Amino acid sequence: MFPIPATFALAEPSPVPKTETIRARIEPELKSQAEALFSQLGLSATQAIRLFYKQATLQRGLPFAVRLPNAETREALRQAQEHEDLTEYESLEDLKAAHR
Repeated sequence: MFPIPATFALAEPSPVPKTETIRARIEPELKSQAEALFSQLGLSATQAIRLFYKQATLQRGLPFAVRLPNAETREALRQAQEHEDLTEYESLEDLKAAHR
């Protein structure tokens, strides 16, 4: 287990009572993996969620990059979904050979 550096400590008492509740439905495996990670960081799920909200508020946005795909990527995704211009290969070796 890794201790939380003092700069990340969430133990300071808040002058505002914590009375709001957040409910979210997520996949059980994702919840388990995230909570295991939080535990390694010395955080409870509640502390991790509070940290996320705090960082989103301080940064006035999500605390990580979220990007929309550019036009080229959107077109490639559309083609893949519509099965347009797809090339099939008999084997991995054939695929590799085509891109040498």
